[in-house]
Amino acid sequence: MHQVPANLPSFVTALAPAIHHYGYLAVGGLILLENFGVPVPGETILIAAAVYAGVGQLNIFLAALVAVAGAVLGDNIGFAIGEFGGRRLLDRFGGYVRLTPKRLDKTEAFFNRNGAKVVIVARFIEGLRQFNGLISGISEMKWPKFLTFNTIGAVLWVAVWSTVGYFAGTHIDQFRKYELYITIVTVIFVIGIIGLHIYKRRSNREV
Repeated sequence: MHQVPANLPSFVTALAPAIHHYGYLAVGGLILLENFGVPVPGETILIAAAVYAGVGQLNIFLAALVAVAGAVLGDNIGFAIGEFGGRRLLDRFGGYVRLTPKRLDKTEAFFNRNGAKVVIVARFIEGLRQFNGLISGISEMKWPKFLTFNTIGAVLWVAVWSTVGYFAGTHIDQFRKYELYITIVTVIFVIGIIGLHIYKRRSNREV
């Protein structure tokens, strides 16, 4: 790889050394770890790698392929832990990956209410993404069904964030110019989604 670009967006800067020195291995490795519960910046490095591809430092198709492989493999490791280790194992050791018994109860209930489709949606939700495979294994979902929906979710997740990151990389100067405004809009959007979710939950309780 060439010299690290000096005009990278600020959110990429922290991960630039890892991508610069380890390339695709860093992308696949961190995404794999995140997808079975280890608290590492998997989604962030996916976006950062796509930005790198946009400025000509990585191949976007190879980065996306590695990301999908890491995501699917990581979730399947989590699925195996959930299926063979069961609830007892996570009750005992889940705290090490921020999965407390209370949080596990809520997450498992969410999965049970929504069925296999949640495996796709969970990819895009912080917290659910990391424990997608674990909870599916505990819930005794059939592995072929999990693998199918999980792969679809991984492809969609990688496609979305790879596109966003690659576009930012190919328009790096414009992105830097409007980075603050983009950040503000993104924060407002996330707060709005969270607020709407809370409002709906309160409305359902009042019915």
